Amino acid sequence: MIKKILIANRGEIAVRIVRACAELGVKSVAIYAEPDRHALHVKKADESYNIGPDSIAGYLNVHRIVNLAVATGCDALHPGYGFLSENPDLAAACRRRGIKFIGPSAEVIHRMGDKTQARKAMIAAGIPVTPGSEGNLDSLQEAIELAEKIGYPVMLKATSGGGGRGIRRCDNQPDLEKNYDRVISEATKAFGSADVFMEKCIVNPRHIEVQILADSYGNVVHLFERDCSIQRRHQKLVEIAPSPQLSNDMRQTLGEYAIKAAASVKYENAGTVEFLLDHQDNIYFMEMNTRVQVEHTVTEAITGIDIVQQQILIASSEALPFKQEDIQMRGFAMEFRINAEDPKNDFLPSFGRITRYFAPGGPGIRTDSAIYSGYQIPPYYDSMCVKLTVWALTWEQLIRRSVRALNDINVQGVKTTIPYQLEILKTAEFQSGKIDTGFVESHPDLANYSLRRPPRELAAAIAAAISAHMRM
Repeated sequence: MIKKILIANRGEIAVRIVRACAELGVKSVAIYAEPDRHALHVKKADESYNIGPDSIAGYLNVHRIVNLAVATGCDALHPGYGFLSENPDLAAACRRRGIKFIGPSAEVIHRMGDKTQARKAMIAAGIPVTPGSEGNLDSLQEAIELAEKIGYPVMLKATSGGGGRGIRRCDNQPDLEKNYDRVISEATKAFGSADVFMEKCIVNPRHIEVQILADSYGNVVHLFERDCSIQRRHQKLVEIAPSPQLSNDMRQTLGEYAIKAAASVKYENAGTVEFLLDHQDNIYFMEMNTRVQVEHTVTEAITGIDIVQQQILIASSEALPFKQEDIQMRGFAMEFRINAEDPKNDFLPSFGRITRYFAPGGPGIRTDSAIYSGYQIPPYYDSMCVKLTVWALTWEQLIRRSVRALNDINVQGVKTTIPYQLEILKTAEFQSGKIDTGFVESHPDLANYSLRRPPRELAAAIAAAISAHMRM
């Protein structure tokens, strides 16, 4: 069993890993840049070490982090999500120094992180992929010729991209000519690689991802799916498990595809296989994330399986303690990414001091955060400050409970996306579970909310709207 883990991350995911370690009796080591000196993960971990004054560079320094893991007697390293979590160099450095990397091998991370290699691997495994280039594009002329062949709109994508960056939709040739160099520039700056490829743009698809776990003995299971269709500029706002718009047959098919995808590349640890579904229910492989994801909490809520603890146990060479038929889902869960942003001002980041913070409670409520009253949100990182996860037995109960929880939570000192997310819950489309990635763009009035109504009156109004819809 792993005895001591260095957490190569910050924020709520670092706190989440600390908690998993504590329940397993594993020592946790936090790292922090100077702006995070008073961060919650620093306070919660068994040990904590400063990795330098710079806000970002320390969290991206492979050799400094691995050297610190060795120096502090750690036998494993957890990368969390973001930063170096999908960097094969970190996994390789850990292997060279005798540190267990809690994730797949460097070779698998590289293969699945390179979108063109991932496409080829899925084609070989018999999994449907979106029509597009066989490899990286060599020139604008090649891109133009391919776009004419597969038909507009198309998506230009950074081969090493992720997190919604390095992606541009092109509806015609002038768009393609305008965006080609832009995507190359974005890819080079964000990922250190100028490689880009092209895919057919599936207009307003459903974005469905399947959580998998795979041990070192060849056992692979899926933990059902999450619906991540509520997005703004490729950034997820609300995640749902299971998807309220999938049939059981479609759910089974996606689960089988996800297992086949993981097995085909000899995957180990936790991962997510992402798919796009068009309006004719055609399934297309999108990508595989070789790490724990922000939205893993909704899967934990419906299955009762602690994904982060399973990551640690798999890395400790333990076999999965369950088979596919043992995994059952119960109820529905939603995760709200509460960001320090102003929806009324084009989601402008709203960093600053948290003057007051109260987390909601009651049945089926979970919060994952790294903030507290008096905490100063630094302007250098992602704007997410709280993850609110809500569970209920039925879809209707879930919406009602989510309204109550969003009204219960109190984050003062910065503007947040809470009022915007309450508006999402009021829409008939969301209440019916019929959503796709075009939802936010098709509801431009969501940001026109009023804060003048007392929260209880707002909750009552939403509850009345939900009841009226459910009676239809």
